Amino acid sequence: MGFLSGSMTFERYWITNDPTGALGQEHLEVLEKHKIGAHSSDSPDQPNVGFLAGAHLLDTRFDLEKNIIGDALHFGIRIDTNQIPGPIRNAWLQMELQALAVDNPSGKPNKAQRQEAREAVEARCIDEAATGKYRRMQQVPVLWDAATDVLYLGGTSTTANELCIDLLERSFGLEFDRISSGKLAKNYAEQKNDLESLFQLSPASFQPDKMGGDVTWWNGMSENYDYLGNEFLLWLWWHVDAKSDTIRLGDDSEVACMFARTLTLDCPLGESGKETISAECPIALPESEQAIRSGKLPRKAGLTIVRGDQQFDLALQAESFCVGGAKFTQIGNAEKSENTYEDRVLKLRELTDTLDLMFDAFCQRRIGKSWKSEVKKMQDWLHDSTSAGRRKPAA
Repeated sequence: MGFLSGSMTFERYWITNDPTGALGQEHLEVLEKHKIGAHSSDSPDQPNVGFLAGAHLLDTRFDLEKNIIGDALHFGIRIDTNQIPGPIRNAWLQMELQALAVDNPSGKPNKAQRQEAREAVEARCIDEAATGKYRRMQQVPVLWDAATDVLYLGGTSTTANELCIDLLERSFGLEFDRISSGKLAKNYAEQKNDLESLFQLSPASFQPDKMGGDVTWWNGMSENYDYLGNEFLLWLWWHVDAKSDTIRLGDDSEVACMFARTLTLDCPLGESGKETISAECPIALPESEQAIRSGKLPRKAGLTIVRGDQQFDLALQAESFCVGGAKFTQIGNAEKSENTYEDRVLKLRELTDTLDLMFDAFCQRRIGKSWKSEVKKMQDWLHDSTSAGRRKPAA
């Protein structure tokens, strides 16, 4: 059931233009019109993309009660591909060439026969694809949150998500802006009327003897600030380890944060490679401390976040701000957790709101005047070889 049961993995998009009006029967009619199987692709090599009703891989029964949950629309998108495996295509080609060249004195096919063989293989591919023998079906859960103008796609595959966005744009006339750490930073700067400070940023150096600016996975484009996601996770690590595991948010609430389960680090210079550390508290291990002291940055981190009476367990990808394996637990009353679909949608909003507020707390420092002193503290922390004075996890 996509976002309505189990753990959640998702990427977010702001809905920047929505001409459809309030969610209702008209939306279900559009889903029905463009459901999977209603249209076929022009070529067997092109994926066939259509809507699902969300319950399972073959569900195309759209219903107001099932699909509209308060002010959110839950459904799915299925992507069917008919890719004939390369070795099989090659085998068919060799068989065609052998049959065509059997009467040639040289025993080898000529140019015209090679072209004829290729055309025969393409025709066979079309016929075989029509049988469904090589069909592969992929379902992507979708939650359209009209209350916040945010679209959630239940997957992190760039290719699949691009196909989903294209279908939604063509079917509903929607326009989207993909959310990433850089886009969140720009949104924060716009709200604070301080875009100029953002435009002057470049990747920070947390090594006193090195200049910043080199991040191999950053494309260097002037409006791409996704490297701030890596700096956010390192700043969060420092805050939890050296200051406090509690952060005050912009709405005057507080959030407690712990690193848990997994941590992926990478060298921004592309020299010493990537490593993934799995442990109950990965930042407490000496190999993780050694990695960041050598200049590596977090690319992905498992987090446990507590805000109010709600606990969130998830993995956060630094640059894309994609969330993986998110689970909700109501503190003190786990039995009431995730009772209804409406509860699930509310908790999803609370999770993303909490993550965004945490990132805003970082941006307040990163884009503000206090960043130089903050970096100096982080540099001192990174080079404290004895770890003296660091906070230790509670026993």
